[in-house]
Amino acid sequence: MNTSRRGFLKKGVMAVAGTSIAGKILAAQAQKKDVLAVQLYCVREDMRKDPLGSLTKLANMGYKNVEHANYVNHKFYGYTAQEFKKVLNDLGLSMPSGHTVLGMQHWDESKKDFTDEWKKLVEDAAYMGQKFVVSPYMDGNIRKDYDKLLNFMEIFNKCGELCQRYDMKYGYHNHDFEFSEKLNGQTLFDIIMKNTDADKVVIQLDMGNMYIAGALAKDILKQYPGRFDTIHIKDMIKNPEGKFESTIIGKGVVGSREVTKLSGKTGGSWLYIIEQEAYQGKEPMECMRENLAAAKKWGFKA
Repeated sequence: MNTSRRGFLKKGVMAVAGTSIAGKILAAQAQKKDVLAVQLYCVREDMRKDPLGSLTKLANMGYKNVEHANYVNHKFYGYTAQEFKKVLNDLGLSMPSGHTVLGMQHWDESKKDFTDEWKKLVEDAAYMGQKFVVSPYMDGNIRKDYDKLLNFMEIFNKCGELCQRYDMKYGYHNHDFEFSEKLNGQTLFDIIMKNTDADKVVIQLDMGNMYIAGALAKDILKQYPGRFDTIHIKDMIKNPEGKFESTIIGKGVVGSREVTKLSGKTGGSWLYIIEQEAYQGKEPMECMRENLAAAKKWGFKA
């Protein structure tokens, strides 16, 4: 189907359905229990040196859920799926989500199907009990060409269909460029939202990354209700060089507590993931302890 016809049909459906689709999504999410997790990229050096010891420290702090950021050669932090699941189970941890970049190399155009490598990733994610397979980046060659981007959005939808077979959803995690870069007069973020199917693709909104580009999460949550099953709780401050970097949640300028509350009410969020990538001289593990304490004050349970 060409893109103009696809767009016409989408507009027609929305004209008939009104806000019913968003309403159904929000109603479905309202039945889910809020889950708090930590993105393991926060303690990436610790995980690189000693994954078992690092996970043990997080579990002892009180974390119950993690989101991975390392799946290489069909292994999570050097462990097979079977080994890593045992590690997590032994520590009382679950892994409802994970980050792995989806690229064009994972799609076989001649077969109109995903490569065996990507299918194996999805299978391992399902084995781990994940609910989301999240891609945290988009290659510059794709996002600089409008037609390539639209074609890639169709692959997003197909990945959503693939994940649905395993009772999972496919998600995309934003940085700042989706809000600062435009094609055909539209931000990349708007193009992504308008050309992916809500029942197949969710957006893992990173409230901190988008702030760098001058975009506010509260506006996006209201513009696209029900699309954000999972969200990254992040706060930002300016460093001595005048650039934004992440900090302890609740101590920056993003309004992370208010955005988090709104994401559950309007965005359909139920999986909330703490992320901090800069530490202002503190040890990353200590920052994770402070972040968990802040989240608990907001009403979250570990």
